[in-house]
This record gives sequence, structure tokens and C-alpha cells, in this order.
Amino acid sequence: MNYVIIALFILITATIIAFLFRRKHIREIGKLEYEKLQIQHKPILEEMTKVKQLNMTGETEEKFERWRNEWAEVMDIHMPKVDSLLFDTEDMVDRFRFGKATAIEKEIQEKILFCDKRMNAILHELNELVGSEEKNRIEMEMLKEQYRSARKTVLAHHHSFGVTAEPLEKELESFNPHFEKYEELTIQGNYLQAREIVILLTEKGDRVYDLIHEIPSLLTEVQTKIPTSIRDLRLGIKEMEEQDYFIEHLNLPSLLENIEVELEEIRSKITDLLIETAQQQTNEINERIDSFYDALEKEVTSKHYVDVNFEVILNTFNEIKATANKTSDESAYIQQSYRLPDEEAQVPKQILKKLESIEKRFDVLINRIEENTSAYSSLHEDLFTMSEEFEVIIIELENFSTRMENLRIDENSVRLKLEELSRKLQNTERKLLKGNIPGIPEDMDARIEEAEEQIYIVGQSLEEVPLNMKLADGYLENAEKSVHDVIGKVEELLENVMLIEWIIQYGNRYRASNPEMHNRLLEAEDSFRQFRYAKALEEAATAVEDVEPGAMKKIEEMVKETSIV
Repeated sequence: MNYVIIALFILITATIIAFLFRRKHIREIGKLEYEKLQIQHKPILEEMTKVKQLNMTGETEEKFERWRNEWAEVMDIHMPKVDSLLFDTEDMVDRFRFGKATAIEKEIQEKILFCDKRMNAILHELNELVGSEEKNRIEMEMLKEQYRSARKTVLAHHHSFGVTAEPLEKELESFNPHFEKYEELTIQGNYLQAREIVILLTEKGDRVYDLIHEIPSLLTEVQTKIPTSIRDLRLGIKEMEEQDYFIEHLNLPSLLENIEVELEEIRSKITDLLIETAQQQTNEINERIDSFYDALEKEVTSKHYVDVNFEVILNTFNEIKATANKTSDESAYIQQSYRLPDEEAQVPKQILKKLESIEKRFDVLINRIEENTSAYSSLHEDLFTMSEEFEVIIIELENFSTRMENLRIDENSVRLKLEELSRKLQNTERKLLKGNIPGIPEDMDARIEEAEEQIYIVGQSLEEVPLNMKLADGYLENAEKSVHDVIGKVEELLENVMLIEWIIQYGNRYRASNPEMHNRLLEAEDSFRQFRYAKALEEAATAVEDVEPGAMKKIEEMVKETSIV
């Protein structure tokens, strides 16, 4: 029984697999049938009908015959073969010979691809031929219209084209053989060759029409505008030389002659219709001419600057020189009372040295103006540089004078601060003595003595002649730091003493009931009488806190309330 069941299971499984393979092959056959029909339905005949409307001679006739033969081969030979193979495939599938069916399907696929490629190639060539005829016709009409318009423009404006009129006419006449060749090829049915003529004429036409558009304006530049600019420049040079301008350094006459030589070269290039090169060279000449105008204009504006500002800058120099000499004398006088840093003391001398150098340059500049041996642009630059240097020197003199004026102010400021520090230290000492304390710790005495010493050093530095304010400021800074340190330490000491007294008073309530507490407070009192206030505070606070945790917080609040009251 088990063998029967196993046999039935295998049979059912094999049947299912066979039908699945069969359905897969049926789908593949349907797909191949669809692809075959797509090839058969390609519009080859319709496109070939369009070709028949063209001149069926020459190249067109040859291509038409080849396309018809290739199409007939596909439809009469290859397609029937595909049909036969499809039938064989169906037969193999029905007989469950799937391996053979797969091999036939592969062969069918290859034939379909081959036929599809052949049909697509025919369609492409058909479209190219038909499209070429239509494009040729439209574009040739446009070319002929442009040609007529170009000839009309050249003839109507012959004078605007000057020496280029004849070469342009020859260029236009060279179109006629191409037109004739195009008509001949079209009549012969050689539309693709005719297409090459159209493309050639389009490129040639674009060039010639650009020439017709560009040549008149280029000739105007070369024959009229640039020569006029050269004449104007020469007149301007002559007028400026008569007005004593020094412009030899520009070398303009020689440069203008070079441009005239270049203009002859450009005219020759225009005659040869080398317009692009001629235009580029013309643009470069215009740029140079613009630079010549700019150079002459710069000399004019520079002369105006020199004429207007020379006396002003000379007067400014004399004023600065007088101020510098006065500042130098004042500096020497001030240095009798105040000692300046070496760098600071050298400022007046350095300024006078700069002015001496500028004065020499000024003398040279005056000679150049009187002898007329320099361009005004160069004089302008030198004068402007000097004026900038004067601005820097004026700022240096003002800053130096301000610092000199501040010396006396700084001295008085130091003296006032010194008096204030002395008062603060004295008040702090009195406060310490009135603090109702057993005595002053040695370290506090040392701090007070150090502060007094620093104050004394500041006072002594202020008595020195000449007075060194930088040194005095440094001593004052040390004194301020020392006095502020004493004030802070005294405040801290007095606060600790008060707190100790409050802690001991608060702890007295536990002395009778707690002998250990009593002994620890006696130790704190002993440290207090030995001026060891920090240790006394620590011993008393620890003793009270051990007996009553949180007591110190209460005591501090009580002290704070008392201080506010």
C-alpha cells in the first residue's frame, strides 16, 4: 500500500511539473508570435509608397530596389520559416519534449532579432531619404532667398563695402555652381548627395552673410574712426607740449606710427576677407588708443593736482617742521622733570630725521618742476606720497604731545592714589586696634609693615628727579595690591574673632553637663589668648557642632542678624 501511495505522489508531482513547463512554453510561444506580428506590421510598404513619389532614378531607384528585395526576403523567406518553427515548437510542447522546444524557441528568437534589425534598417534609410528630400527643398528655398538678399545688399550698398565688394561678389557667384549641382542631383534622385550640397551651402552662406553684416562697421573703424582718433591724439600731444607738459615718456608719436602700419595690414586682410583676424586686431588697436587717451588725461588731472596742492603741501611741510622742532624742545625740557623710556625719548628725533629726508625729496621735486623734466603723473604721485607721510607724522606728533601732557596728570593721579592708600591703611590699623582682641598676630603685623613699605617706596619714587612715571606706576600697583590684601585679612580676622566669641557663648550652655565640651572650649580659649584665631575658631566650632549638629548654622545666622541691626 505504501508503495502505491509513493508511486501516486510521484506521478502527480511529475504531472504538475510537466503542466507548469508546458504553460511556460505556451507563454513563450505567444510572446514570439507577437514579436513576429510586430515585424510583419512595420509600415515598410507605406514608406516605400512615399519614395515612389520622388524621382525614381539614380541613387533613389537603386536604394528602392534594394529595400524592396530585402523586405521581400524577410516576408517571403524568413517569416514563413518562423511560422514553421513556431508550429514545431507547439508540437514539441504538446509531446512534452521541453528540451527540444527550448532549442527551437532560441532559434526563433535569433531569426526574429535578425528580421527586426533588417526591417528597422530599411525604415531608417527610407525616413532618411524622404526626410532629406523635404529638408533639402525647404532649406534650399531659404538659402536662395538669403542669397538674393545678400546680392541685393552688396549691389545697393556697394560703397559701404569698399575694397571688399568685388571679393564678396565673387563669393556669392560661387554659390551658383552649387545650386546647379543640387538641381542636377535632385532630378537624378540622388537626394542624399543633394543633402551634402545643402549642408555645404548653409555653412558657406553663414560665413558670407556674417561678412556682409560685419564688414561695413569694420571698414568704418579702420578707414574713419581710428584715423580720426590718431589725428586727434596728435593734435592733443602738440597742444600739451605747447603748454609745457612733459609726455616724452609715453612715446606716443612712435606708437601712433606703428598703428598706422597695422591699419594697412588690416585693410589687406579685409580685402582677403580675413575678417575675424582683422576684427581682433582692430579691437586691440582701439584698446591701445583708449589707453593713450587715458594716459594724456592722467597727465592733465595730475597737473591740476600739482598746481592746486603744491603750495598747500609745502605749507603743511613747513608747519609740521616747525611743530616738530617745538615738540623736540618741549621734550628736552620735560625730560628734565620726567624720565622717558628710550623709545619714547627718541620720537622727536626720529620725526625730525623723517622730515629731513622728505625735505631733500621736496627740493628734488621742486627742481623737476622748474626744469620741466618730469611727467606730471610722476610729480603727482610723489606729492601724494608726501602728503600721506605728513598725515602719519602729524598723528605721531599729536600722540607724543598728548603723552607729554599726560605726564603731569599721571603724576598727580599717582599722588592722589598714594594718599588714599595711606588713609585706607591707617583706618584699617585703627579698626584693628579698636577690635577688642587680645592682640595682633605676627603675620598680620608683617602684612601691615609690608604695605607701609610699599607706600614708602611709591613716595620715594615720586621724589626722584627726573621722575620715572613708568616705574612709579609699577610701585603704585604693588602698593595697592599690598594694602587691599591687608584690608581683606583684617576684615577676615575681626569677623573670626566675633564668631569665636559667639560660639564660646553658645557652647557655655553645655559646659556643666558635658566635661569634654568644657575641656575643648578651654583649648579654644587658650588658642584665642595666644592670637591663634583661626585655630581657636576651628576648635570651638568643632566642639559645638559635635554636641549639637547644625549649631554653627544657627550661630552664623545670629551673628548676621546682629550685624544688620
